[in-house]
Parts: sequence; structure tokens; C-alpha cells
Amino acid sequence: MSNNHSWKGWALFGFLFLVATLATAFVTKLWVLTALPVGFLFGFFLQKGDLCGSSAFSEVLLMKSWSKIFGIWTVIVVSMLGFALLNGLDLISLAVKPMWWLNYLIGGAIFGVGMVLAGGCVSGCLYKAGAGNLNSIVALVGIPLGVSLVEYGPLKGIYNGMKSVTTTAPDGGPLSLFALLGVSYWTLAIFFAVATIIVLVLRNRKHADAKPQQRVAKGMRGWLTHPWKPWQAGMAIGLLAIVAYLSSAASGRNYPLGVTHGVLFTQVLVTDSAIQHVYEKPDSKPVVSDAKPTSPKPQKKVVWWLVLSVAALVLGSHTSARLSGQAKLLPKPPDQVLIALLGGFLVGTGAALAKGCVVGNIMSGWALMSLGTVLFGVVAVLANWATTYVYLMGGNPFTRLEK
Repeated sequence: MSNNHSWKGWALFGFLFLVATLATAFVTKLWVLTALPVGFLFGFFLQKGDLCGSSAFSEVLLMKSWSKIFGIWTVIVVSMLGFALLNGLDLISLAVKPMWWLNYLIGGAIFGVGMVLAGGCVSGCLYKAGAGNLNSIVALVGIPLGVSLVEYGPLKGIYNGMKSVTTTAPDGGPLSLFALLGVSYWTLAIFFAVATIIVLVLRNRKHADAKPQQRVAKGMRGWLTHPWKPWQAGMAIGLLAIVAYLSSAASGRNYPLGVTHGVLFTQVLVTDSAIQHVYEKPDSKPVVSDAKPTSPKPQKKVVWWLVLSVAALVLGSHTSARLSGQAKLLPKPPDQVLIALLGGFLVGTGAALAKGCVVGNIMSGWALMSLGTVLFGVVAVLANWATTYVYLMGGNPFTRLEK
């Protein structure tokens, strides 16, 4: 098949997938099925912009580039404006995460180290696996093992004990930036958006003549087959996050984009039988469970919105990689594969302790102005930089002490 026919075939596949899943959701009124197009587009956008949290943080040291971090910030700011609108229309309630100090400090540190070793955060491993990255595929084996260790294993007691160290807002609710400052969410969302636009305009003026303008491929084929700039992918993901919040809320989960527990729940579906299925609002129809009421084994909750969105994310990434001619399974050295497995385990452990990853705690958590997730983000970035310096750059942190 020629390249021309190949990209058209995959473009048609993607279009039909989106149309079919949306149509099925509207006909059946099973709104959880809208997670499929959301996840597909999420994976597609991530792969197009190569917007991995681990790469974004590491490239500050490796390449002196902040472009991917700005891409993630674009996701946050666009999401803020959308969430403010949805909340103002009473379509969603802002799900601010509690300030669990120890969880974010310890979980963030473990997560930051792990994502460098794994070669990606949770979403990074998912979309890179869809493109054929062997290390990411192996890391995805370790991630649910790490999450299970905290959710169901020997670290559960420690995890619950850490959650007891909580700081609340003056009104007794979860600690958020808008509650702490005593201003509306709307006001802060607009402030961050305006400040970002001003900084971007000033930066573009300063660097307007620094580099020659690159020609950008035009037309539908250009957008589908060429990589996107991080801010472009960030803009698309931010808009998608607004739709994802509505889709998720209609499916019994009041939160925007997230991936960590989707990976865990996929494993639970394979390994367990006593399961509580969550796929719609609690006040609409009874939640269905395939576990017998008399079963002594406790039920593990599976949120189907997360399962479907994670599965579709990999498919969307694979489709994007096919369109770009980047889908290829490449062999990796055995030592790298083992390190990626360990890294995935640490990523899962850290994300479970901190109740989220780059997507759930930074993209979504920062957009909701949860101060606990800001703490997580700062710790995770610092741990990423330290690990990048030692592991990827061969730096010696004790050099100055030796001198």
C-alpha cells in the first residue's frame, strides 16, 4: 500500500471510530461509552505533540527546552477556563483534591524518580506503547503492580495513615488556591489565562527574529501526518479535558482526565472476579456487580470510564503514529528493559500514594487549583531533575563534596 493510501486508510479508521462510538453512546444512552472517543483523541493529541510529562521535565536539563512544559501549562490554562464555564452553568462541581501532605511529598518523589527510569509518566508510557516503544510496554507491566501494592497490598495501611495528615481550607473543605485567597475560581482562571497570553506575546516579540520561521505543512494531511508543537497539542488536550469532565461526570466519576487507575482497573478485570462496576451516575440506575452478595471476598471497584479511556488512548496513539509513519516496534537492550520495568513499578507506587500522576494531579489537579497537587508537581519535577542529572546525564551529585 502506498504512503498516500496508508494515511488515508488510518484517517478513515480514526474518523469511523469516533463516529461509531459517539453514535452508540447517544443511541444506547450509556454515556460511559463517550470515554472511548475522549481517550482516542487524548492518545492522538499526546502522540502528535510528544507531550510526555517525564520528557517535558527532563528536557529542561537535557536540551534547555521549556517548550513541553509550556505545552502542559497550556492544557492547564485552557482547562481552567472550560471548567469555570461548566461550573458556572452548574454542569459540574469542582472536585478539588484534599491536601494530603505526606502522600504528595513521598508519592511525588517516588513518581519523579520512576518516570525517568521508565522513560515516561503513566500517560507517556501509554501513548509511547501505542507507537511501539518496547520500554514503555514493559513499564506498563510494572505500573499496575506498583498501584496494587498501595491500593490492595502491604502499603495500604501506610497509605491510609499518610492520608490522615490533612490540611483543610478556612471553611473546612479541601485546600484550593481560590479558597485560600478568598476569590472566585472564575477570577483566578481569567487571571492565569491573561497572564499566560501576555507572557507569550512578549516572548514571541523578543524571539521573533532569533530563528527563521519554519514552514508548516498545511491542509488536513499536514495536520494528521506531521508532528505538532507542544502548545498546539496542549491547546487540543485542554479543550478535550472540558468535554472529558462532562463525559466522566455522566458516568459516575466527577473528575476530568486521569489515567493511573485506568491501568490498575484493567489489571483487576483480568485478575479478579469480585468486582463492583461503576459506569453511570449513582442516582440513575443501580450499580451492577458480578460478585455474589454472600461472597466473603471484598469487591474491588472498577470505574469503566477510566478503563475505556485508557484502552482508547493506546489506540488513538497508535493511529497517530501510523499516520506519521512512526509506529514501529524497536528492540531495546535487556538492561534498559529491566530498568523500565523497575521504573514502571516506581511510577505506579508513587502515583498511587499521591492519588494521581501528571495527568490526574498536574493537568487536571492544577486546573482545579488543588494546592496539594501543586505540591506533588513541584516534588515530582525536582525528583525528575535529580534522576535525570544522575541517570541520563551521568552527573555525580557528590562532586562538590569530594572537592
